[in-house]
Amino acid sequence: MAFRLGVDVGGTFTDLLLFNDTDGRFWRHKTPSTPHDSSEGILNGVNAICDKAGIAPSQVEFFLHGTTVATNAVLEGKGARVGLVTTEGYRQIMQIARSFVPGGLAGWIVWPKPEPLAALQDTFEITGRMDAEGRETAPIDEAQIRQVLTTLRDAGIQALTVSLINAYLNGAHEKRVGELAAEIMPDVPISLSHEVLPEMQEYERTLTTVANASMRPVVGKYVRNLRDKLRGAGMSGSLSLLRSDGGLMSSEKSELQPVNLLMSGPAGGVTGAIWVGRNAGIKNILTLDVGGTSTDVALIENLDARRQRSTEVAHLSVRASALDVKTVGAGGGSIAYVPELTKALRVGPQSAGAVPGPVAYQKGGTQPTVTDANVVLGYLPENLLGGTFKLDREGAKKAVQGIADALGIGLMEAARGIIDIVNENMFGALRMISVQQGYDPRDFALMGFGGAGPLHVNAVARLMGSWPAISPVSPGVLCALGDATTRMRTETARSFSRRVAETNEESVITLLSEMAEQTRAELRAEGIADADITSLFELDVRYEGQAFEVPLSIDPDTLRRDGLAGVTARFDAEHLRLFTFNMDSAHELVNLRAVAMGPALELPAPPLAKSDGNVARAKVRDHQLWAGGQMVPAVIYDRARLLAEDVIPGPAIVVEMDSTTLIEAGCVGTVDHVGNILIHLA
Repeated sequence: MAFRLGVDVGGTFTDLLLFNDTDGRFWRHKTPSTPHDSSEGILNGVNAICDKAGIAPSQVEFFLHGTTVATNAVLEGKGARVGLVTTEGYRQIMQIARSFVPGGLAGWIVWPKPEPLAALQDTFEITGRMDAEGRETAPIDEAQIRQVLTTLRDAGIQALTVSLINAYLNGAHEKRVGELAAEIMPDVPISLSHEVLPEMQEYERTLTTVANASMRPVVGKYVRNLRDKLRGAGMSGSLSLLRSDGGLMSSEKSELQPVNLLMSGPAGGVTGAIWVGRNAGIKNILTLDVGGTSTDVALIENLDARRQRSTEVAHLSVRASALDVKTVGAGGGSIAYVPELTKALRVGPQSAGAVPGPVAYQKGGTQPTVTDANVVLGYLPENLLGGTFKLDREGAKKAVQGIADALGIGLMEAARGIIDIVNENMFGALRMISVQQGYDPRDFALMGFGGAGPLHVNAVARLMGSWPAISPVSPGVLCALGDATTRMRTETARSFSRRVAETNEESVITLLSEMAEQTRAELRAEGIADADITSLFELDVRYEGQAFEVPLSIDPDTLRRDGLAGVTARFDAEHLRLFTFNMDSAHELVNLRAVAMGPALELPAPPLAKSDGNVARAKVRDHQLWAGGQMVPAVIYDRARLLAEDVIPGPAIVVEMDSTTLIEAGCVGTVDHVGNILIHLA
């Protein structure tokens, strides 16, 4: 029997999902995260879930992991000290940057520029140059390079980036600098720009490579530590990490290119939602992943998540494929407060996290959070995680009373105000990925997951007009399910930069086929059979003179059949959808990418038994909750006892091991054939 284990480490909880590949049975487990060293929490969870399933850790064949280590390194400014070697005349490349100023008119007056990831005193120029065709116009001087590298080594840099002008066309000079660096500073990880991002636009290429270098020591240490601990626990299977674009990469590759892990955490939820959608027969989905600290939202059209060519974390924007996920600081642990100045209620982005957590968790938290407001309103019953976890409702009331007093309103109104504000924050993020990208949210279902997603999904669906609101099976560990059901993925890129009219299909397809072979070889080296590998092409297209491109993905057969005319027609349609107009200018092909993907996992969801029409069998007890300005009677149901086609009239609460689903008054929940709860307006 083959077992695969998906592990998702969040700010508050570490979620695990163990899958038996042969019969589709699964076990799930949640354990508190250990922020000082995540591998501790992971090992606790691995041992606990293997005990549950009655197997030894050595029987786990695939360990699949979504992590926020790279993201947190950027957010907390804990990246390594990076040395940068660049071409003569380009020393200030990181300081000049792109002239982007955030915010309104006042932005440029008061905006402090973020500190570049490679400091000016750690940036050195070298002679030698390639021209725009990739031909050498000036040779490099090895004596000078040795001197520069020795200076950087003695200055104590922890990672090195080499980014030379036009290296994306010919990386020979960079390669030589890398060879000398390996000799002079053997312990320092080296990132070469033509390997990390072989695309034009030297600032983006340099920034992405520097970001990669700054994360390498942090991510490398984390991955090696985790691998050693798992090997120590007897796990000999393969260890893979989730990439920002929703694919998998081996742990060894992730040590070399951690820049592809920046959105690893949120990507798990999106791939999990696609799996649920496929089994439930729902193709268009907006995702609402509510954790303890933040909420991630994404758009899935025709069971394919929108991807983008840049990954953004705080002020850093790097050129690496990622799922188009927007994050807001609104989660179960988000702290509510009333500023002295405005006397207006605010929620987040500060979070009580795993330590000390919400007041109701009785772990030393004192500030009122979203979770506390849910407890006060009766949306979160006192018994959680199957009764192993008692919530302190009195403590939560006391904390929220502080907000009520500051606003001069009643306790329940204050608690409901906290929930309304956090729902509006989630609504704002969802508008960014739907309405602002030319999609009508009424054409999509809204899926809520993460620990707190199903509590809010009904209310947010009302705001969006997106029905049904879906509470998937085991929503609390859906990210871990996504990690467990995703496929290997790798990609390579090249700049092409020619007018479509001045090139022909043959030369484009020849180049793409070469790149496809390179990516397939990478996956074959990971032990995947060639017959199981799927290739995809991506083309970045723009109108001549534009400064940005629209990425289009296409499979090789369609490209051969419809040719470049098919590509430009698709570009025009996409441009019209995004910007509401088209231009008469010539089309330009900017970048080409080849993507290789491993086999997709055909894991069916086990079907539920049919309902006998009597939902009372799942009733736990009667309950009171706040709705429409008063306490009203409601019913609490146990999700484990629900059957297919059961109908649950709101207001009702459905409890399970890892989450709680709220069905509001005026709505009704129906259980589908695999156990998802679909909520509609009554």
